[in-house]
Formats: sequence, C-alpha cells, structure tokens
Amino acid sequence: MTESDPSIPTGNMLPPTDVSQAIAPQPSLAHRFFLNPQGIRAGWRLLLYLLMVVGMALGLGFILQLSHVHRPRPLWVQVAQEGMLVVATAVPALVMARIEKRHFGDYGLPGRQAFGKLFWIGCLWGLLAITVLLVAIRGLDGFYFGYLALHGIRILKFAVFWGFFFLLVGFFEELLLRGYPQFTLTDAMGFWPAAAILSATFGGLHWGNSGEAWLGLISAALIGFFLCLTLRRTGNLWFAVGFHQAFDWGETFLYSVPNSGTVEPGHLLNSSFHGPVWLTGGSVGPEGSVFVFILIAAMWVIFDRMYPQAKYGVSRPSLAKVENRPDTGCPA
Repeated sequence: MTESDPSIPTGNMLPPTDVSQAIAPQPSLAHRFFLNPQGIRAGWRLLLYLLMVVGMALGLGFILQLSHVHRPRPLWVQVAQEGMLVVATAVPALVMARIEKRHFGDYGLPGRQAFGKLFWIGCLWGLLAITVLLVAIRGLDGFYFGYLALHGIRILKFAVFWGFFFLLVGFFEELLLRGYPQFTLTDAMGFWPAAAILSATFGGLHWGNSGEAWLGLISAALIGFFLCLTLRRTGNLWFAVGFHQAFDWGETFLYSVPNSGTVEPGHLLNSSFHGPVWLTGGSVGPEGSVFVFILIAAMWVIFDRMYPQAKYGVSRPSLAKVENRPDTGCPA
C-alpha cells in the first residue's frame, strides 16, 4: 500500500479557494445609479453643472439688479449682464474640470488658442454670411441699406461697444450650449445626437425675444447645428465664438437690422426691409428669411470640404475606431 500524494485532493476534500473572491461585494443600487466605471454618470454631471450655472446666474443677477435700482437701464447694464452670464457658465465648468480631473480647455476653449487663427477665420465667415444673406434679399428689392445714422466718433464708439458685447454673447452661448454640455452628452450618447438636442435647445432659447417667430427659431437651431459641425471639425469653439460675434455684430450694428427679433440702439445705418415676410424675415430680421436656409446649407457644404477631418469627440474609447477617419459630416 502506497502513501497518497498530499497535493492531490481525495474524497470530499476540495482545493482551497480565495474567500474574498467568492463573496466579492456587489455595488449597491445607489452606486450603480449615480456612478459607472468612469466615475459620475454623464447625466448627473450635466445636472450638477446646470444647477451651478442657474445658481450663479441668479445670484449675480440679484447683485446687478441692486446696483441700478430706480435708474434707467443704460447700455452698460447689458454688457454687465452678458459678462455675468459668461462668469456663470465658465466658473461651473472650471469646477467640473477639477472634479473630473480635466483641463478647462477640454470643454472647447483651450487657452493656448485664444483669439488665434480659428477665431479670426470664424469672424470672417460670420461677417461674410450676414453680408451674403442681406445682399441676396437686396437683390429681390427686399432690403435697402439706407444712410448713416451715426457720425464722427460715435461710429467708432458703438462699433467697439457692440463688438465687445457680442464677444460676450458668443462666449456665453457657446459655453452654455456647445461647451461643457456638448462634451458631457457626447460621452453619454455620441456627438451628433448631443448636437441635435443642444441645437434644438439653442433655437428654443430665442423664443423669449420680442419679434421672434417659428421660422426664426428653426433657423437659429440650424445655425447652432452648423456651429456644432465647426466644433467637430476644428476641435474647439474658437471658430464658433468668432462666427457668433461677427454675425451678430453685422446684424445689429453694421447693417442695423433686427437680430433674432431684437432691434438695438446705436446702429450704423437707417436700413429698412420691404416686401413679403418670407423674403425679409419680417420682425425676426434676416434670420427669418427663406434665404437663411440656403445660406446654412451652403456654409455646411463649404465647411465640410475645407475641414474634412473630425477632431472633437473621436478620441474617447467608444469612438477610438474612427479617430483617424475623415468625418462624414452627417449625424451618425
């Protein structure tokens, strides 16, 4: 009779097991609800960001309101309001960058490219876009440039004022709708679905403007969708900020027409519209003209050809397979 090898289990004896692996704790329901392997889920991150934006905007707005109680509303208040909104969108993004251990520039506005080539190309595109749109309406006798409404130093004064004002508008609206929210929703659902949702939101936010109409809301949403394309292809929002500033500046100051239904003082010309609403845009301004849809389609095609490579939203794991492929330019 030979002695059995003690290393070979006999009878009911089982090899030893790692108890810690056998009874590894499972994440709780609350853990799974708020977190995923990458950290806080995208929806909760976005909600946290928006709550901070609203809280800061309300707080700063209250302070600003106290500063000019019982006074007429001067133009500087508009600048202060836009500056307040820029702060209310930028500071929460900085907070989220710390929480997520990212750089603020990951959300679309890298500081190293501030006011660089892309910004000025965007300005050129924006100014050309509003010029082409109004020239097209003028070609059908729907728009007249009129004559100068400002003279002397007031021309420079208001040109600079509206330039700075719409730079703030560009920062605020791009940060709010194509900055942190676009970045976070891209993680959750992909770039183009996120762009579609945020562009529709961008159009809807114009509903409160006096003189706005459905056609203007649709065109605003489509312009927002075009600006998402510029983010996708350039990799940041500097082109979009420049385009946004120059287009609005051209409408409000240079050509002195309604901007999404709003007419501002201190404009350069006494211009006027004549003709049917489908041509002129009516109270909306040129953004309500049918020509704006032709303009947006043309800009999309041209930009798609000039910038064929996707640079934003393609380096995350879920999209790594397409990182080096030309973008189709389609919501897919």
